[in-house]
Amino acid sequence: MDFRLSEEHLMVRETVRRFVENEIKPHIRDWDRHGADPKVYQRMADLGLLGICIPRKWGGSGLDYIALGIACEELEYGDTFLRVVMSVHVGLTAMTLMAWGTEEQKRRFLVPQAQGQRLGAFCLTEPNAGSDVVGMQSTARREGDRYILNGEKIWISLAEVADQYLVVAWTDPDKKAKRDHSGMSAFFVERERAGVKPYTLKGKLGVRAGNTGGVVFENVEIPVENRIGEEGEGFKIAMFALDQGRYTVAAGAAGLIRACLDESVRYAKERKTFGEPLAHHQLIKQKIAQMAADYEISVLLYQKVGWMKNVGLRNTRETSLAKWYSTDAAQRAANAAVQVFGAYGFSDEYPVERFYRNSKGATIYEGTSEIHTLLQADYALGYRVDKPLRVSLPTYPFAEDAEG
Repeated sequence: MDFRLSEEHLMVRETVRRFVENEIKPHIRDWDRHGADPKVYQRMADLGLLGICIPRKWGGSGLDYIALGIACEELEYGDTFLRVVMSVHVGLTAMTLMAWGTEEQKRRFLVPQAQGQRLGAFCLTEPNAGSDVVGMQSTARREGDRYILNGEKIWISLAEVADQYLVVAWTDPDKKAKRDHSGMSAFFVERERAGVKPYTLKGKLGVRAGNTGGVVFENVEIPVENRIGEEGEGFKIAMFALDQGRYTVAAGAAGLIRACLDESVRYAKERKTFGEPLAHHQLIKQKIAQMAADYEISVLLYQKVGWMKNVGLRNTRETSLAKWYSTDAAQRAANAAVQVFGAYGFSDEYPVERFYRNSKGATIYEGTSEIHTLLQADYALGYRVDKPLRVSLPTYPFAEDAEG
């Protein structure tokens, strides 16, 4: 095994680090209070991040899936809202479209996303349906060459910022009544369609710099050619999308752990208590050691998943493990960082207060820690066995890029 990063990987890491240091850190305290400057999304597009692992044929940067993970780690080191953009726009929507979309759908939807001209968002969760996906109520009734979409999605990242949404809804009322997920279908819905009404949620615990909200769909007419996959494949497509999103969340969590570690190390060396540096106290060392170990483990977990994606191996189990472990570890690291800072950790004078608030969300979205605990137990017990996917991501290097 060769654990060394390639020159491309090192380039991505350095590029994103400079971006975070020069363009994010000077503003993030204010953005966390009032919301980020929307221009930041265009800067991410300018750097090629919004299409980082999309083949150049489809407007992307043509880098591999490990590069995506590295970018997410570095972005979350700056702030979680940046990684959320990658999770929603790249992982949940663009990568899903890359695998499931027709050539025409890729031309219409994927190319503008990869080039950063249009932002994508993922609409699955509803007011009464989170982990219980089949509890959703949204419906898409077919009428000739179109569907009529009705329903409401909530806790949607980029809700009022996105230009197009990947939406899952029931298309078979009989299967909906039976809670049979094979009655769901997936659609790409442009924000400008009549009846699409996004809104913003206020008062979030964390990730305050980014936009989070909901989208109401009232009699929205969607042409059949906007359906992704076959009718009845919506649940499969949603689960596929979550695999990609969970990977980005896991990689981002490694960045948050590293941020907690770096801030704690710096402060522990500067701050003196009982006549000596805080770093000399054993219980402080214990917290820092745990952060260091969790960071190394989290990096290994997400980079393994990135490698599996590169070579075309199914990675649902490994992605779930990476997401579960790393997000729990990030919350543990943020809690420890606040303890290291003591009373100062309770104030936004230092960034660990923001890390603490941001760390909680990732243990809930993209599958709660409890859901992933059950998944991992079922894999270990043999109750769950992954079957080959009908649709998968292209392996790396992308053939169309190599030919070009």
